[in-house]
Amino acid sequence: MFDIRPDDLTDPQTRALLALHLSGMQANSPAEAVFALDLSGLQRPDIAVWTAWDGAAIAGVGALRVLVADDCEIRGEIKSMRTHPDHLRRGVAAALLRHIIGQARDRGMTRLSLETGSGPAFDPALALYRAHGFMEGEAFGGYHASAFNQFLHLRI
Repeated sequence: MFDIRPDDLTDPQTRALLALHLSGMQANSPAEAVFALDLSGLQRPDIAVWTAWDGAAIAGVGALRVLVADDCEIRGEIKSMRTHPDHLRRGVAAALLRHIIGQARDRGMTRLSLETGSGPAFDPALALYRAHGFMEGEAFGGYHASAFNQFLHLRI
């Protein structure tokens, strides 16, 4: 249904969707509790980005960051999952999430984690993650817990 492909972050539609993602996070949490990456934060060698397309229109974006634990276990962190407002409730986020989980598995990762906001604005995303087996858990990767965020993990 959607064409999911690697993204080099140069397409104006991708950039606009990432800007929307960051502003949405900032609108729902105080500045000190927003850990969403801006465009430059996603342009790192340890992060892969994919976009979902519906023809010529961007439908969603998601990224996978490689984390190496103290015990040398390779883990992943999901970053910047966002569905374009014109494509909400059409399965974009689920397709991207399945793709990212598959990429993590293919890369030998044993666990996927994510940090997300809390409150009603995040309920649809939380339902999606839980439906795919993610469980609430501890902070990871230098994040700190607050009333404005939460952490989910999936064993692969």
